[in-house]
Amino acid sequence: MNIRPLGRVAFAPTCEAMQDFTAQRKADTPDELWICEHPPVFTQGLAGREDHLLAPGEIPVVPTNRGGQVTYHGPGQVVAYPLVDLQRAGYFVKEYVYRVEEAVIRTLGDFGVTGHRVGGAPGIYVRLNDPGSHALLPQRPQKKSPGVPMPPPDFAGLGKIAALGIKVSRHCTYHGVALNVAMDLQPFQRINPCGYAGLQTVDLSTIGVAVSWDEAAQVLSQKLAITLSP
Repeated sequence: MNIRPLGRVAFAPTCEAMQDFTAQRKADTPDELWICEHPPVFTQGLAGREDHLLAPGEIPVVPTNRGGQVTYHGPGQVVAYPLVDLQRAGYFVKEYVYRVEEAVIRTLGDFGVTGHRVGGAPGIYVRLNDPGSHALLPQRPQKKSPGVPMPPPDFAGLGKIAALGIKVSRHCTYHGVALNVAMDLQPFQRINPCGYAGLQTVDLSTIGVAVSWDEAAQVLSQKLAITLSP
């Protein structure tokens, strides 16, 4: 996997470049991992609803073709775009999502933070009162009994630290994952993050972890390259 650090780049042209790369790639095109941060922008996924945009104000809203609903990107957030040929890698979309989330969990672990999955809600979450706790969450994904509907996601006591939104075209992935490192979190209050009213968003700095963007980006890049390997 070729890792490409892009620095701070505008969202819309980066999104167009990902689509172009995916449309033009061939069976032997090497996978790539683009690492960047974006100026302030709200991005709306295919499932996005206008009523989840509470007060965007001066921050632009860009519609995208990824899954999911509205989220925010801004300085101090590491954004990773894995461009992976799943057919060649030998696993399907569900496992791809699991592997991306696993890379974030391992990244957080390097900084003494325990990341958690929540049933029915993609992304990674941390305990607000004890970010290092390894105790299993009652809200963790669990096997569903046949005929029993999935309960709505429960975010009690949790903050979201990483958001996931992907697109797969011709077995190839683009869009990706965003890890909050040290950013202005106020814009998240202008939306219902990922479509959930009142969902608290956190970053590493607000839970007491002092790490630079560069270090977080380097660790996340390494973890993604490892976990996404065939």
